[in-house]
Amino acid sequence: MKLSIKIIIGLVLGIIVGLLLNIFSPDAFSVLDKYIFGPVGKLFLNLIKMLVVPIVFFSIALGAAGIGDPKKLGRIGGKTIGYFLVTTSIALVIALSLGTLIQPGAGGGFDTEQASFDGGEEAPPVVETLLNIIPTNPIDSMAKGDMLQIIAFAIFVGFAVAVLGEKTKTVHRILEEGNDILMYLVNIVMLLAPYGAFALIASAVGGFGLDALQAMGLYFGTVVLALLLHAVITYGTAVSTLGKMNPIAFFKGFAPAMSVAFSTSSSSGTLPVSMKTAQENLKVPKQVSSFVQPLGATINMDGTAIMQGVATVFIAQVYAIDLSMADLVTVVLTAVLASIGTAGVPGVGLIMLAMVLNQVGLPVEAIGLVLGVDRLLDMTRTAVNITGDASCAVIVARTEEKHGGSAPKVDA
Repeated sequence: MKLSIKIIIGLVLGIIVGLLLNIFSPDAFSVLDKYIFGPVGKLFLNLIKMLVVPIVFFSIALGAAGIGDPKKLGRIGGKTIGYFLVTTSIALVIALSLGTLIQPGAGGGFDTEQASFDGGEEAPPVVETLLNIIPTNPIDSMAKGDMLQIIAFAIFVGFAVAVLGEKTKTVHRILEEGNDILMYLVNIVMLLAPYGAFALIASAVGGFGLDALQAMGLYFGTVVLALLLHAVITYGTAVSTLGKMNPIAFFKGFAPAMSVAFSTSSSSGTLPVSMKTAQENLKVPKQVSSFVQPLGATINMDGTAIMQGVATVFIAQVYAIDLSMADLVTVVLTAVLASIGTAGVPGVGLIMLAMVLNQVGLPVEAIGLVLGVDRLLDMTRTAVNITGDASCAVIVARTEEKHGGSAPKVDA
C-alpha cells in the first residue's frame, strides 16, 4: 500500500474516532488524548521539526550553489515573490467575494459580549522585517528557527561556494552529503506519518466538538469552499498554463505532503516532506525546490489570507458594519503586506487577522468568535499554503527551462 493511501486512511480513522469519542465518551477521550493521541502526535511533530532548520540551510545553500549565477538567482527570486503576491491577492478576492455572497455572519445569534482575543505578540512593521532578514548571528538565528534569516545566510553561503568553485569543492560535497542524509531521515520519519496523522486528527476533532461546528457551520463552510476553489482554480490553472503540467497529476503527486500538512497545521514543519514530494513526485529540480519552497513556507500564506478575508466579512456582518469598496481594497493590501511582516511570528494567522481588522475599524476582540473552529481551519489552510509553494516551484522550473534548466515531467 502506498504511503499516501496509508496517511489518508489514518486521517479518516482519526476523524471517525475523534467524533465518536467526543459524542459518546468525552471522559474516555480525555484519557486517550493525554496518554496516546497527544504523545504520539507530539512525537511525530517533533521528529519533523527536528529536521526543519538543517534541511532549510543545507537545501538552500546547495540550491544557491547550484544556481551560481547572481542573475539567475535574482530571476528565480523575482518570479517566486511575484507569484506569491499575485496568488495571495487572488485568494483574498475569492474570500471577500464568497463572504459577501454567502453572508455567514448575517443570521445573527452570535454572543458578541463573550468574544475576546488576546493579541499577544505583535507583528513587526514590514520594513523592519525586511531589514532583519540579514542575521547578525546566524547560529542564534538557527537556534531560534528564524527562517528568513536562515534562508538569507544559506543563500550567501551557497553563492560563495559557487563563485569560489574548485577552492570549495569539499564544502560543496559536504552540503550534498548533508542534504542526502536529511532526505534519508525524512524517509524514516515518514514511516510514522500515518500514525502521527491519526493521533493529531483524533486529538483535534475529539477536542473540537459538534456544538462549535454547528454554531459556526456557515463561516466554516465558506472558508473551506474558498480554499477549495482557490486550490483547484488558481493553482490548477497556473500549473496547467504556466507549468505545462496536468493539474490532476500535480494534485495526485503532491497529495502525501498535503495530508501531512493537514495533520500538522505547520507549513514550516511540513517543509521536509513537501520538498521531498515535489522533487520525487513532481520532478521539480532540487535547486529550484530548495529555493522556492522554504521561502514559500515562510512568506506565502494564501490559505491564511482566505481565512482573514472571510473572517473580516463575517465579523463585519455580525456587528452590522458595512464595508466600503475602499475597506475591501484595504483588506487586500494589508493582508498581502502582513504575510511578509508576520513571517516567523507565532500564531501568525490570527495576528495577521488582528492587523487587518484594525485597518478597517472592526473590533479585534471579535476574533474570539472564530477561535472555536480555527484549529480545523488551520489544518485545511496549511494544506493550501504548501500546495501554493509547490505550484510555484513547478512553474519556476518550467519557465527556467528556456534558460537551460530542466522542467518537471509528470504523467497523469
